[in-house]
Amino acid sequence: MGNEQLNSRDMDTKYEYRRKRNAEEMRHQVISFAISIFLTLCAFGAVAAGFDKWFVLPFILLLAVIQVIFQLYYFMHMNQKGHEAPQLFIYGGVIIGFATILAFLTIVWW
Repeated sequence: MGNEQLNSRDMDTKYEYRRKRNAEEMRHQVISFAISIFLTLCAFGAVAAGFDKWFVLPFILLLAVIQVIFQLYYFMHMNQKGHEAPQLFIYGGVIIGFATILAFLTIVWW
């Protein structure tokens, strides 16, 4: 009888822990979604305001990079443990892509 009570209490504790963790994860996703919507509205606002294209293009690209980071870390759960290998491949791809673009720009402009 004592073992069943201990087991039931352990199950309740695990349930409460999972529930709290899921609520926190949902809060992070809602905040990330709100920030993504805000960044999208900022991009539309920059275009609608009629700013110079030399300001608008880098600004929109910067906002896009920030949104990609939010998408990867919160919506794709890359902030959780166990995703080190995908992170390595993503970061490696970004570095190789950046180096390739930099090399091509250097070749074309010089």
